Amino acid sequence: MNKIQLFFVLLLAVSQCFSQEVFQRTFYKMGSDFELTFVATDSIFAEEVFAISLAEIDRIENLISSWKPTSETSEVSKFSGIRPVEVSKELLGLVERANYISKLTNGAFDISYAAVDGLWNFDGREMVPPSAEEITNSIVKIGYKEIQINVERQTIFLKHPKMKIGFGAIGKGYAADRVKAILIDKGVKSGIINAAGDMSAWGTQLDGTPWKIGVINPMNKSKVFAWFDLKDNAVVTSGDYERFVTMNGKRYGHIINPKTGYPSEGVVSCTVFAPKAELADALATALFVMGIEAGINFVNQLPQVEALMIDEKGKIFSSTQIDLDEEI
Repeated sequence: MNKIQLFFVLLLAVSQCFSQEVFQRTFYKMGSDFELTFVATDSIFAEEVFAISLAEIDRIENLISSWKPTSETSEVSKFSGIRPVEVSKELLGLVERANYISKLTNGAFDISYAAVDGLWNFDGREMVPPSAEEITNSIVKIGYKEIQINVERQTIFLKHPKMKIGFGAIGKGYAADRVKAILIDKGVKSGIINAAGDMSAWGTQLDGTPWKIGVINPMNKSKVFAWFDLKDNAVVTSGDYERFVTMNGKRYGHIINPKTGYPSEGVVSCTVFAPKAELADALATALFVMGIEAGINFVNQLPQVEALMIDEKGKIFSSTQIDLDEEI
């Protein structure tokens, strides 16, 4: 699953500190646009930072991509129902965390949803839905509980033949977190990375003010309806207004309900704030599937997590710490 672009504007004030400046670059990675902005002292160091960031994103893509036959993820799926596959500690940890979120959300988030890939076409055109038999045959291969992890042997085994795992709903968030961690370790004191709408920030702008992000109005994509400060935090928005399918005159978003195999309904946009982009990424997908009432109630039980959800009529629902108008 690809995330929609979270529109944002960086309000970069003129700095009185001539030893630092803002560097920004956009690049295409993991099938999406990334944008990296940070504060540094000179252009030579900045070029090194850009090179390190791009190399790390490439490394992660080669690890988790379902489209690269040489990736560890593809290897795990290749031997589903046959045998466990030895993987790196990094991939093992990512799958463990994904399964933990699946457990928390009662399966609303599930990396084995990849079994329904190819059944739906989300380019906005009218389409004939897959048959009930096709859906049934797909969802029997979905189930995070069927992903067996052996920590001691460092293996992952997908129990059912033709099971697949995919990181479309968590991978870009993980990439954003990794780039942030590496740049902080490198000495970059302030920056923000936008990984196709999965955003993670640290530090402040040159004038000491927080990085600012704007959430797009799902009823009018040319406008922003809410602005937020992003302080050492991450934010992810999932929406159905750029990738959707039309069936029998009704529009369905691109986020699949792992339990039914059909596109989720009722929510047009979901924004999640969390300490890590990986977590926000996964929860944004889960809340879309859970629906507004269950989703908001769930978030209100989580520490350091806030959410903003919008229904098909443009009505806004938010967790306890977000105060916005009820409609857009």
